[in-house]
Amino acid sequence: MPKTPAVEDMESLQEELRHRELPPIVQAVFAIASLAAVLLAINQLFNLNAFGVVLIDSQYLYVLSGLFMALTFLGFPAFKRQDRNRIPWYDIVLAAASFAVALYFTATSQRSLAEGWEFGAPETAQYLSFVFYLLVLEGTRRTGGMVVFAIVLLFSLYPIFADRMPGPISGFSQPLSETIVFHIVSAESALGIPVRAFGQLVVGFIVFGAALQFTGGAHFFNNLALALVGPYRGGAAKVAIFASGFMGSMSGSVVSNVLTTGVVSIPAMKKTGMSPHYAAGTEACASTGGTLMPPVMGTTAFVMASFVGLPYADIVVAAAIPSLLFYFSLFVQLDAYAARRGMRGLARVDVPKMRETFAQGWQYIPVFAVLIYMLVVRRQETLAPFYATALLLVINQIIPSTRLSLSGFAKLLVSVGRSLAELVALLLGVGMIVGAFSATGLAGTLVNDLVFLAGREVGPLLVMGAVTAFIFGMGMTVTACYIFLAIVLAPALTQLGLNVLAVHLFILYWGMVSFITPPVALGAFAAASIAGTTPMRAGFAAMRIGSIIYIVPFLFVANPALIGQGAPGEIAIVLLTALLGVFLIGSALQGYIAGCGTMRDGPAGLVSRVILFAGGLAFASPGGVAGRSNLELILIGLVLSLPVAADTYRRNRLVPGHDLAQAGKVD
Repeated sequence: MPKTPAVEDMESLQEELRHRELPPIVQAVFAIASLAAVLLAINQLFNLNAFGVVLIDSQYLYVLSGLFMALTFLGFPAFKRQDRNRIPWYDIVLAAASFAVALYFTATSQRSLAEGWEFGAPETAQYLSFVFYLLVLEGTRRTGGMVVFAIVLLFSLYPIFADRMPGPISGFSQPLSETIVFHIVSAESALGIPVRAFGQLVVGFIVFGAALQFTGGAHFFNNLALALVGPYRGGAAKVAIFASGFMGSMSGSVVSNVLTTGVVSIPAMKKTGMSPHYAAGTEACASTGGTLMPPVMGTTAFVMASFVGLPYADIVVAAAIPSLLFYFSLFVQLDAYAARRGMRGLARVDVPKMRETFAQGWQYIPVFAVLIYMLVVRRQETLAPFYATALLLVINQIIPSTRLSLSGFAKLLVSVGRSLAELVALLLGVGMIVGAFSATGLAGTLVNDLVFLAGREVGPLLVMGAVTAFIFGMGMTVTACYIFLAIVLAPALTQLGLNVLAVHLFILYWGMVSFITPPVALGAFAAASIAGTTPMRAGFAAMRIGSIIYIVPFLFVANPALIGQGAPGEIAIVLLTALLGVFLIGSALQGYIAGCGTMRDGPAGLVSRVILFAGGLAFASPGGVAGRSNLELILIGLVLSLPVAADTYRRNRLVPGHDLAQAGKVD
């Protein structure tokens, strides 16, 4: 039987995302290297000084980089079509070279600092800097793809010809040898902010996320979502929202989350009556939102903490309200979609009981309590994931049903090694973009030019930033996109008086938009392959369902109360009105108002939807937008939305046999 395009697309995508199939001996290497790296991180971050080992920061980062760069060449094939069941000799050579060169720079770190090697390194250091630079480029290509590789290559070499570029992008130049040495030896390039954030924050949270998955966290979250919302109309879609959100927060990867949870959630949604493209769009949106959802979030949030200079706990708190608005919008739209089509919830026999769910997964409650306490109360974001992971593993080993065997623990370490190796190779590469801007002084020039082009107006600059982030997000990873714009765009926006944290979250959100927006829409593309629909249909459905993600960033930049920056009273008022606004926007998009019924059809219905959408936008907009106060915006929202809601309620009451509870809860 010939394969459908969807099946071929799915196989192509899985081929692109698949890691190399590791032979047993290489799995052992991965497990040992991962364990060594985690123990090294614990020793460094807890200041244990075990066995008298005391490393300065650069030594610590070189060892981590060498370990995980070696694993990159063992775990990621050079070419997509390469045999993934064997490791060619040259990858073993590259892995050994990565570790050996990193050890050289580890051993010479103190001498390098004392003698200022970044400005005048000896010949041996220069040669080995070239070797490590080429290894980083190849690791970036294997993990980030050709687009990221090309961007890193171009910008890393930019200092060589910066003085010959036109005015706006002109900068200080330096010879090739000095440029390469600067990238590898300096603390402002390959070992700059991205890799420092990795060594201080990311390692612990990746280990925590992997431990959650391997101890049954995904199963618990799925059952919890089923127990919470499974019996209600459109229950399968609502379960997908919660389950994919929880999983996305742990994994930090949109596409891998879709491929993990989508194979269960999408068929369930289709079975209950949801169209294939809507099921795919729902899963894509839920998985995208997971990387923006506290407390774990994605890798980019940790890099952001280093860029902004704030504790990770502050990033988590700031991201809470926008994440709540996004998922509430998904919930409202899917409830309205189900109500219009009479979709019922899952049968009670297919839904686990809440008491049984917590009885089987009670261990996750104290674990998350410890994590949140350490993050928010103790402000020890560096140590928090290690404490939470230790508690989880101890409790898990007490429970026979979830206890990890020796082989299970080894698989956990291999999973950690894969994730960390991929991140290190990518972060070393994009770190050199930061280094290029630092070496040439280009960042300050671009900031001033952007502000000039925008006429010192916030609105045009925000639109320029959103479009740029979207375009970059199509070809780069979210982390690479964020780092580039954090250097170029963020200073320009903050120079105009905007809140620093709001600006950086704005960039993060718009970098994520490309996962659900055609023509690329990688999240929707992956979900479409599972659902058996076309990527474009899934992408446009995802745009509609996740539409609030395009709006919320502009709102919290306009008024930082939406990211928890302000007086408690103001935050509470803005949050309540924003929730009401999101409810109205979602209702307008789906043509159904909960408690009132289905809206009109035809041209009159379209007008009603536009008016209701505008009313919702007025409610959602915080005070300060368009020079209006909170009270004025609320009044505008009421004037626009109340007549539409009243007309919808009146019409549906006149329809014989109409049931406002329609699909309701399953009996």
